Amino acid sequence: MTPIDDLRGRETLKKGAAAAWPICLGYIPIGLAFGVLAQKIGLSPVQIGLMSLLVFAGSAQFIAVSMLASGASAASIIATTFMVNLRHLLMSSSLAVYLVGRHRAILSLFAYGITDESYGVNLDKFRSGNWGIGPALALNHTANIVWVLSTAAGGYGGQFIPPGAFGIDFALTAMFICLLVFQLRDRRSVIAAAISGIVAVLLSVLIPGNLYIVLASVAAATAGLLVRPAGTKEV
Repeated sequence: MTPIDDLRGRETLKKGAAAAWPICLGYIPIGLAFGVLAQKIGLSPVQIGLMSLLVFAGSAQFIAVSMLASGASAASIIATTFMVNLRHLLMSSSLAVYLVGRHRAILSLFAYGITDESYGVNLDKFRSGNWGIGPALALNHTANIVWVLSTAAGGYGGQFIPPGAFGIDFALTAMFICLLVFQLRDRRSVIAAAISGIVAVLLSVLIPGNLYIVLASVAAATAGLLVRPAGTKEV
């Protein structure tokens, strides 16, 4: 066992935590905003913290809170968050090649901590060759702890903030607009985003409830699959 793979080594923990701090800096303000929003729909700080601990998926949690506020059913919330988080299958698959032979319990613990941000950092570190499961776990769960504490703190502080103050009620919309803008990198992503928006608006008028969110997500994913990147040719 090398120092990189030593799950109990202090240096391993320091190495993972050091790589996690940029992620944590981003999680704190978003986590606080999420906690405030969740508190405004009636969740307690304990419930908010448990949600973050059990789910640990920022975008899915924002969606779930928004749907809870609109009175959506449990089935539609589960289906929507499942679709949103399907990308984790691809992220986990690309990291699996660096974790061959690991015990399933360790892999499960690692998979739990995968987010968009931790995935990007871990993938870059694994590719560099100076990385292992120990620091990767430390990175994931340092970020996890900060996220859980930030959301719970936001839930506690939310009781002192009037509804709508500081534009917090717009935090969900603003976050997803920001995420969308950064994803618009080519023709395929622009088409998928446009189709998703159009389908969502049309179906929201025609279909009661929140099923239109799931259908719009499926339509966007299908469009992204069918549209070939610029410069490619049919075989």
